[in-house]
Order: sequence, then C-alpha cells, then structure tokens
Amino acid sequence: MRDQANAIENDPVTRLFRVTDYGAKPDSGEDATRAIQAAIDAASAMEEPAVIEFPLGRYDLYPVNAAQAPYYVSNTVSEDEHPDPTKTIGLWFKGASRIRVEGNGSRLLFHGKMTPIVMDGCVDAEIRNLTIDFARPTISEIRIAAIGESYWDVEVHPDSYYLLKDDKLHWVGEGWSYRGGPAQEYDPVSNRTWRVPNPVTLANHVEQLELGKLRLRFASAPFTTVGHVFQMRDGIRDQVGSLIVGCRNIIWQNVWMQYMHGLGIVGQFSENLTLEGLRLAPDPSEGRTAAGFADFVHLSGMKGKVSIVDSEFEGAHDDAINVHGTHLRIVGVEDGKRVRVRFMHPQTYGFNAFHPGDEIDFISARALTSYATRQVIDIKQLSLREAELTLDALVPETIGDEDVVENVTWTPEVSIRGNVFKRIPTRGILVTTRRKVTIENNSFEKLHMSAILIADDAESWFESGMVRHVRIRGNRFIACGGGTQPVILIHPENTLVSADAPVHSNVVISGNRFELDGSPLLDAKSTHDLIVADNQISRNGVMDGESADSQEIVRLWACSGVEIVGNTFEDNGVAIVKTISMRAKHLAIDTGQAAIIRRDYEDEI
Repeated sequence: MRDQANAIENDPVTRLFRVTDYGAKPDSGEDATRAIQAAIDAASAMEEPAVIEFPLGRYDLYPVNAAQAPYYVSNTVSEDEHPDPTKTIGLWFKGASRIRVEGNGSRLLFHGKMTPIVMDGCVDAEIRNLTIDFARPTISEIRIAAIGESYWDVEVHPDSYYLLKDDKLHWVGEGWSYRGGPAQEYDPVSNRTWRVPNPVTLANHVEQLELGKLRLRFASAPFTTVGHVFQMRDGIRDQVGSLIVGCRNIIWQNVWMQYMHGLGIVGQFSENLTLEGLRLAPDPSEGRTAAGFADFVHLSGMKGKVSIVDSEFEGAHDDAINVHGTHLRIVGVEDGKRVRVRFMHPQTYGFNAFHPGDEIDFISARALTSYATRQVIDIKQLSLREAELTLDALVPETIGDEDVVENVTWTPEVSIRGNVFKRIPTRGILVTTRRKVTIENNSFEKLHMSAILIADDAESWFESGMVRHVRIRGNRFIACGGGTQPVILIHPENTLVSADAPVHSNVVISGNRFELDGSPLLDAKSTHDLIVADNQISRNGVMDGESADSQEIVRLWACSGVEIVGNTFEDNGVAIVKTISMRAKHLAIDTGQAAIIRRDYEDEI
C-alpha cells in the first residue's frame, strides 16, 4: 500500500487528496462525514485527474453531518409508503470526472439510515478497495436456541438492539425502530434462506430470559429447527445501498458491502458500468447472516456495457442482480405527434425516463411485441408520474388498450462472468435487455427460486423488455429452484400467447452443469430460436414421489425453433420435455434423449 500511495503521490498528472488532510481521523470513532466530503469536493473541482485516498483504518459516518438530496429511484417506495425522496448521503460525488477513490482496504462504518455513496453525473470515475458496513444493520437477527410446544427460546445477535414494551418486541436502531415487516429463515447447515412469516408479529408474548435471550410464546409454535436464524426488517426502501445515476464509465473494484439498507447498488440511466471483484456478503467474524435489505445490484435504464465479474453474492433479501428497463403506459394522444405516458408501478416514478433523441418502441401490452418505433424530440414533465413526449413522426394509429412504450436507447449489453451466488431467497439473475447478454462461468448454489429469470411485463412490475441475444454457458447450477420452480425460467407475462408471435429470441443454454434436486432444468414461454445443447445433467432428487424418469426436465409453452441436442444425463435416464401450444416443426431433439408428452391437439408433436 505504501508503494501504491507513493506512486499516486509522485504521478505528475494526478492530484492526491487524503481524507486525513481534511480532518478525518481513522479509528477514532469521530464523525468523519464532513471531512470526507470536503476531500471529495476539492478533488471534484480539479480539471486534472484526482485520487481521493483513505489511509488504512475505520472511518465513522453519521447522518447528522451528511448531505441530503432528493433522488427518485426505481423499484423503491411509493408515494403512500414513503413520500419523501430525500437520501442521506455519506459520500456524494456530483459532476466529478477523472476521479478515483483509493480505500487501501479501509472500512467505512455508517450509522443510522444512510445511502453510503451517490455518484451523480460523474464521468470516468472509480472506487476501489473499500469496505462498507453499518454499526446497526436494519435487519435484526435471532437464532433458535430451544423449541417448545408453544414457545421458542432465541438468542439475539449482539448488534440487533431491541426493546420490550407491553410484552411485545420492538427492534430499535440509531434514529429508527420497527416491529413488523418481512422475514426470512436461514439454515446454516444447507446454507439456504427463504421467506417466512415474521415470528415477532406471530408471537403473542415476548419475555426476556436474560440480556440477549428471549422467549417468544405462541398459541402453537411455528415449525423450525434449533440453530436456524430468522432475519427481520421493515419493508420501506427509503435509502439505497449506493446510487449511480446519470454517469458514464464507472468502475467499482474490490469493494466489500457487508450491509446495505434499502435497495442495493442501483444504476439508473448511466452508461458503461463495471463491477469487478465485489463482495456483497456479511463479515463471517461478525456472526451476521444477511448483507442486503433487498436486491444486491439493481440496474434500470442503463446503456453501453454492463460488466459484473468475479464477485460474490451471499445473504440478500431479494434478487442478487436485476437488469431491466421500464414500460410506461400510454394514457393519451394529444395530437398527431404527442403522446402522454405514465409510470404505473407504485414503487417506480419521479425520474426522467426519456431524453431528446432517444428511440422508443410502441409495445403491445397483450403480446409484448413491438409494432412501431419513434424518436423523442421533446419531453414535458406533467407530474412525477406522467410525461408528454413529442415524437419525430405521427403516433401509430394502432395503439391498443394499456399498450406501453419502452426506451430502446437505454438498453445495455450485459456480461455477468465468474461470480458466485449463495444464500439468495429469490433469483440469482434477472435480465431483460434486447442487446447482447452473456452469463458464463458462474456458480449458483441452492438458490430458493430460479437461478436465472428472463421475464418482461406490462402489467405487474412493468419491467421491460424483450431479449434477442442471450448466451448462458459454462455455469454450474447446484440444487437451485424448488418444487415446480425451474433452474432457468423464461417467462414473459404476455396474455396473447402464440408460437408464431414470440416475445424473446436467440437464447442458447450450452456447456453448463446442472445438479438438479427435484426441479426442472428449464421452463420457457414465447421464445424463438431456443437452444439447449451440450449440458451435463445430474438428478439428485425428485418431486413428491415421482421417479426421476417421470419428471419434466424441460417445459415449453408456445416456443419455436427449439433444439435440444448433445446433453448428457449422468443417470442415463429418460428426460421428459413437456410442450404446450407447439407443433412438430417447432422442436428438434436428439434421438433417444427425451420422451415427449403430447398436449393440446393432435398435430402438436
């Protein structure tokens, strides 16, 4: 580190800004927020490249001296849930260019509810070698010590502060408290986690046996196992793990996020983002089991290239990675070239979803297919939810009820490589972008739902859009999914379903290893040119009394141009492919590789 620091200091074209020179005192417990921000502001004012350096140590940041600014963030909170968009910001980079943060392995410890980092309008900026954690994480944890017929004895994690009032348990922190909210159960033996009812709100009575040890009494104790951990939080995403908005050419490298409050690292309408060598997981030495309040990485409306490589994702409360755009519903045509559109999902609104020069597609809400393309000339914000777009040509005459528009310009190329996904209660990767997607050489271990989901919808989350080039290769899937949940799920939410009108296309699943534990390998809907080839498949479990040979390995609904070739089954058994609304020409399979179930009509297959 000394050599690196000397190299930085001696670089004639790079200015060095040490946070300690601006008053930050590492390992003192003193509030370093103002000092760190002063160093950031000084470096950001430079025209030449600048490095902000943290000499090795722990730096405490408190909300009282933090910057505050309003930011509307996709998939966070509605007006009713939390109408104030103000974020309390630890490190605020606004309009900085050619700037690098060198953490030297330092630990930033945040207090209260904060957004640790906001990068707004930055260009060519890097953050390296930092650890971020919270003194009191907003997820509270208890471990089951003993179980009775109508009670649990539990051990409270030392940093999960609490109060007992009227025989009820309340979780408290630095400036916040809650009682109810979402909960998850964690099994340390299998390293699995899944969502459950909140035991604190189910309990009729809570008493303290001794400090940090409680007895939760129930009419009848819910089923669990000694040693399991319950993780509880409130449901309001009022802050985010970090926010990258309106930026270009951003790199995060070797950053360890030990805890994030609210939605995780959010990228919104930014271009070219690299996340490399990240660790999104709790510190094992602290005894915590959760590192994220919701998604770990959530990217909405990006463009250019998104690369997420050689990183670890373990201990989230929602999906590990979600990459998508936003469908806005068409709610009016003002004249020939003006159209009014609206954010529909309660938790997504308030930000600029269009820019002059952007290309938009008109999308059928029922079919989720495009029927016209226009360019945006001007945008008039009518409210936090509605905007009027002036287009370069007449609005199409064929607009249907509840049809939507998608901003085609802000759709990224995505590469997700060499990562590890563990202890995730939902999905590992959600991705919907029409540009090239590569998911390769990752390990997905015991995810409770599908390891990969390719969706697209215009009526629930309104997360767009269609995929046109996806390569899933060289990955290892270990006991992912559960019951009917497949390892890979391709499921657009179109209601007009036909093999002749696909939503997604050009998806290749090849050279992977699937270790199935009673779940299907693939469930695909409305997809054209779908290839499942040269995968190694083992079957370690079955569903509800079925034999392995009777299980459906692949399910296809209204797909076409499907090839299933060259896959090997370690048990040398028979795999069943189930089809719905498909004809013989839609599917090609190696002779002897699979049996086919006929459905729907005689000329299907």
